[in-house]
Amino acid sequence: MTRGAVLLVGAALLGLHFLLAAFSQSPYTPMKLRYYDKVSDLDPYFAQNWMLFAPDPLADDRGILARAKCADDRVTEYYDVTSPYIHAAQDSRFFPSRMSRLVGSSLQSLYNSDPLLDRLRKSEKEKEKPVLPLIPYEKSSREDAVRFLSRYSMTQMPQACGGDPRSIQIRMYVRELPPWSKRDDPSAKDSISVQDFGWQKAGDLR
Repeated sequence: MTRGAVLLVGAALLGLHFLLAAFSQSPYTPMKLRYYDKVSDLDPYFAQNWMLFAPDPLADDRGILARAKCADDRVTEYYDVTSPYIHAAQDSRFFPSRMSRLVGSSLQSLYNSDPLLDRLRKSEKEKEKPVLPLIPYEKSSREDAVRFLSRYSMTQMPQACGGDPRSIQIRMYVRELPPWSKRDDPSAKDSISVQDFGWQKAGDLR
């Protein structure tokens, strides 16, 4: 193969690489919804968290509780696994642990979705039409977040089941704060919602 042919093939491959990278990071469109799973393998290298720009900043307090199932099928009480890392980060303002970022981003990943998809699903729900199901990327992202949070939770309750739990279950709580417009209204109350996720085998988390 001549040098010119090698350069041509290299340029074609490089162009294809940049095309796929641009496609993976572009806004959601009908074409992306159809073909995104075919290029999702690029995510570990090109994934971006656009929450950095905070177009819709959080207005709630959320965290994780976890419990364990023992070898004798006994189920422990829920452990608060969120507060310790928050307190640790607050006690070390200049050099906080990166774990707080990992846990926070995993919490966001449980419900993080593209704004276009959110609007589409909201519109379909209001019109009482079938709601668009989760796309493969959303499913895998949420499954990964549940596994990470379950693994992290297991490390935060080493005393559970005598140090030998068989399964871990996490519960996410979301405390919706009153809007800023009602900051002076004494009747404004918080609202709390919870969601339980499936049990994860401890052996798969180690």
